[in-house]
Amino acid sequence: MSSEPIQNRDENMKKIAELIKGIGTAMLTSVDPDGSLHSRPMGTLKGDFDGVVWFFTKEHSPKVDEINRERQVNVAYVDTKGDRYVSLRGRAVVTNDKAKREELWNPIYKAWFPKGVDDPEIALLRIDVDRADYWDPPSSTMVQLFGFAKSVLTGQEYRPGPGEQGRVDLKH
Repeated sequence: MSSEPIQNRDENMKKIAELIKGIGTAMLTSVDPDGSLHSRPMGTLKGDFDGVVWFFTKEHSPKVDEINRERQVNVAYVDTKGDRYVSLRGRAVVTNDKAKREELWNPIYKAWFPKGVDDPEIALLRIDVDRADYWDPPSSTMVQLFGFAKSVLTGQEYRPGPGEQGRVDLKH
């Protein structure tokens, strides 16, 4: 697998945008008050990735308390059908930016925020990503299943076909 870092920031953004596009749920990991890690699913908001990921949340929630105490977070995207895996590391901040809420709002979010975009309990999590790790094997699911089955039958270690693995720095 290739692990050569992509040097150009625009190329980095484009690569990560392609990998997370269409993945509807991410796992957000923050730090509990006792120092342990706490993960929970978050709905991915539509929009182009530009080094920042956004999530709607309730302003008075444990995750907001955790982020206000420790801003370093991780966001993990998994698409098992497309075999794409992305881990984003960054710093989170809670904001009440009304213009950004309106820009990102979708009426389906009323399921979580019944009062709509003006719900006083709505807050946004803004995560400024500084590094991304990704795994993007090119083999089809059938090829991978065949390789896995062959390993089980022969007793040999399963080794997926060549693919792309990398780490990109988004700070620069």
